[in-house]
Amino acid sequence: MRQALPLVTRQGDRIAIVSGLRTPFARQATAFHGIPAVDLGKMVVGELLARSEIPADAIEQLVFGQVVQMPEAPNIAREIVLGTGMNVHTDAYSVSRACATSFQAVANVAESLMAGTIRAGIAGGADSSSVLPIGVSKALARVLVDVNKARTTRQRLTLFSRLRLRDLLPVPPAVAEYSTGLRMGDTAEQMAKTYGITREQQDALAHRSHQRAAQAWAEGKLAEEVMTTYVPPYKNPFAEDNNIRGASTLADYAKLRPAFDRKHGSVTAANSTPLTDGAAAVIMMTESRAKELGLRPLGYLRSYAFTAIDVWQDMLLGPAWSTPLALERAGLTMADLTLFDMHEAFAAQTLANLQLLGSERFSREVLGRAQATGEVDDAKFNVLGGSIAYGHPFAATGARMITQTLHELRRRGGGFGLVTACAAGGLGAAMVLEAE
Repeated sequence: MRQALPLVTRQGDRIAIVSGLRTPFARQATAFHGIPAVDLGKMVVGELLARSEIPADAIEQLVFGQVVQMPEAPNIAREIVLGTGMNVHTDAYSVSRACATSFQAVANVAESLMAGTIRAGIAGGADSSSVLPIGVSKALARVLVDVNKARTTRQRLTLFSRLRLRDLLPVPPAVAEYSTGLRMGDTAEQMAKTYGITREQQDALAHRSHQRAAQAWAEGKLAEEVMTTYVPPYKNPFAEDNNIRGASTLADYAKLRPAFDRKHGSVTAANSTPLTDGAAAVIMMTESRAKELGLRPLGYLRSYAFTAIDVWQDMLLGPAWSTPLALERAGLTMADLTLFDMHEAFAAQTLANLQLLGSERFSREVLGRAQATGEVDDAKFNVLGGSIAYGHPFAATGARMITQTLHELRRRGGGFGLVTACAAGGLGAAMVLEAE
């Protein structure tokens, strides 16, 4: 094992996560229908600051992410600063790393803290699958640019006459990888076939996720980390995730048809995470700054790792690559963890990564490591459910997982937790957290 790389500032301070908050997560076109991501971001950051009672000028940086971009607000972070009453001089910029976007935001704030350029910042992300940037065809876009430069009406009419009827149709956001044309579900089907994961196994994991998430809400474990929201016309509060199906049964899952490979597939809408709207954020500080402000941190960031693999085959294996690297940098092994939380993009993807984490052959032949990363104890794995149940607002999921894991570690008396996610483009992310 290589030497651990401690995440500390130049003064030796640990990187503290003092609080975290998220909106409830809503299925596409339901509770947050018509609410753009920037407004979801303002909701969560504004409420997070209000609850923390931290002076507004104490936050020196906001790093925020968005995957489904809004052309009218390309720097969502800056718009949140300007729309929440934060100090106008607060440094703010936006990031995007697909489904690992808020992992990246947290890493960026951590690096600013370690460099000494700030002592406190906010990291997070928001996405709306209900407010989408519907575009135009390339042919129409080109004509519109040329028309803007044309000098006469005749020139403009000539340009428009070149268009065909299909050129006028709206173009929705792409759901496939730009480089391969594969949808995420196609990759999940690849992984199910490569690693021999059955439909029954996938449905069982999805059912487990919903059952545990429903139980977490019933026991009040999520109340502190999920805000109540009010959206136009401001009549009814929206306080809990609306995708969780606590009353569903395995028989219900078995009724659904495959969503991607219609003839021979096993990936369905029920064993995949749905399109979702929501936002999440965390406040981060140096340990000494938290003490100055009289704050008890939720926990600390011990290490992180980002990885990338080929996109043509089984590209959602990011956790199998990033987890051993994050553990190594933290100076820990799988056995040292109290909790292990993996983003459930698809049940097939989740089960494939769990399989490879325990594989000596994969570690030796693919990762070049002498030993397997380690089997994940079911008693430590996604103990409060995962993204299949909660939903997945792309840029918000990482911050949800971090906040949720730290709260659960505190309830268990402290320890180490690892959160990890796959992401489009063959990307992977993992972070080791510590609570006392």
